Amino acid sequence: MPGGGGVSGLVGALAASLSEMVTSLTTGKKKYAEYEEEIQAIMQTSEDLRIRLLNSINEDAEAFMPLAKAYGMDMTSEGYQENLEKCLRVAASSPFNILKMCTEVIELDERLAIIGSKLAVSDAATSVMLAHGALYGAYINILVNTRLMKDKEYASKLDEEAISILKEYSERALRCFDSIKERLTNG
Repeated sequence: MPGGGGVSGLVGALAASLSEMVTSLTTGKKKYAEYEEEIQAIMQTSEDLRIRLLNSINEDAEAFMPLAKAYGMDMTSEGYQENLEKCLRVAASSPFNILKMCTEVIELDERLAIIGSKLAVSDAATSVMLAHGALYGAYINILVNTRLMKDKEYASKLDEEAISILKEYSERALRCFDSIKERLTNG
């Protein structure tokens, strides 16, 4: 421990901490005074996300423990399949939550790309790419659980939602990175 889901949470927390740092280096600056209230709100949100993502490391490990125990059970024992299915759902829910939190970090970075201090905006670019990587780590840790579920309708719905989020926010993260690169090279 931690496994891939927890590591994705850690990487997401690092991304959120960089977003938070950009706000702390932007707040109080005359050049960005018109955005002060928004910068303060982003600072609070990024701090909250950092804490939640750090907590997700242990939550992911705790969500996996019952599944690890279920794998050790006799497959022919009564209730085995129902227990396994329940454990797979719990184990998939943690990386799904991490996936969603990383989308929030990306949204913050998109705004910081525009209103963040030019001296710190490279950290927003680093943040958005960390969140981008964490999206993929979280997604694959959803998939490793849903592929084993017997309830294919539930698994398919969760997979479809996760891939939709991954596709949208992966593209947004890359656009954000490119916009920051453009701001630094041409602005």
